[in-house]
Amino acid sequence: MSGGVDSSVAAALLAEQGHDVIGLSMQLYPSTGSGQANDGEKFGSCCTLDDLHDARRVASARGFPHYIVNFERQFRDTVISNFVTEYTSGRTPIPCAHCNSDMKFATLLDRARGLGSDHLATGHYARVEETADGRFLLRRSVDPDKDQSYFLFSLTQDQLAHAVFPVGTLTKPEVRAEAHRLGLMVADKADSQEICFVPDGDYVTFVESRAASVRPGAVVNERGEQLATHAGVHRFTIGQRKGLGIAAQTPMYVLKIDADSGDVTVGPRTALDRASFTASDVNWIARDPSAAWIPATAQIRHRHRPASGRVRASDDGRAEFEFDDPQPAVTPGQAAVFYDGDIVIGGGWID
Repeated sequence: MSGGVDSSVAAALLAEQGHDVIGLSMQLYPSTGSGQANDGEKFGSCCTLDDLHDARRVASARGFPHYIVNFERQFRDTVISNFVTEYTSGRTPIPCAHCNSDMKFATLLDRARGLGSDHLATGHYARVEETADGRFLLRRSVDPDKDQSYFLFSLTQDQLAHAVFPVGTLTKPEVRAEAHRLGLMVADKADSQEICFVPDGDYVTFVESRAASVRPGAVVNERGEQLATHAGVHRFTIGQRKGLGIAAQTPMYVLKIDADSGDVTVGPRTALDRASFTASDVNWIARDPSAAWIPATAQIRHRHRPASGRVRASDDGRAEFEFDDPQPAVTPGQAAVFYDGDIVIGGGWID
């Protein structure tokens, strides 16, 4: 329970249905209040102590116990560490996916089992369905604007078997209406939009304050000719147009980031398109991995419109995807999730 309306409604609905509910909230950083850590560092509008107090008040109002579990070390060692390492390696991370897989449905599920719980429910907009042969499917929510199945692609069959998403069959307006009906004090609470540990959006300063070292490099064109210098590859992402430090007659975009050499290659918009890509650490949900090509759509960013093509499993836990029409800014470090309609076939991390 993050203290927001979605997880609050999820818990309250289950309690109303007669389930034996225990509320769990994750304390992710040593906050002394609303977004302020003990050392004065600012955090975002998610999982602050004020949020955890909101979660506790919801639990009290609906008559079920609530516990705060301290995951500061795990959050620092997994989500934040990965965020910093990925950026300094020339990749663009997606911390929400790591938080879901490495924290909520791994560490938190273990804690829930320790309390004797059979299932872990969250406020995610997604659906789980069991097939006749006992396989668990992950499906998009009924609200396409709020769907979060993209962030859940790494859930295993065991985790899906114990996952419950009570708001996955509701739209956001319906969730708020349920919150009002249930008398929840968070009914009109605003959604958290930013990365919780980078509330001001200044990820560059955040990375620099935690990276072991960053080194300058060069901005080069496709021929390798130096156009400018830069203060570190963590300042760039594939498809970036602004802040390149160069003057050009036509718009230039980041095409490639080489952390080893420090070179950031830029070029015209047309050079951004890619016809295919590979993904690593692929988790197959709807089917077992197969070397045969199957039709699918690929979502390569959270707000990316899924693009049609075909996918197949390759060696070493990878997958290959070929687009029907080339797509721009296929970005290493982002998640690529493969769908069959609204069913998640599987997903991995773009190489």
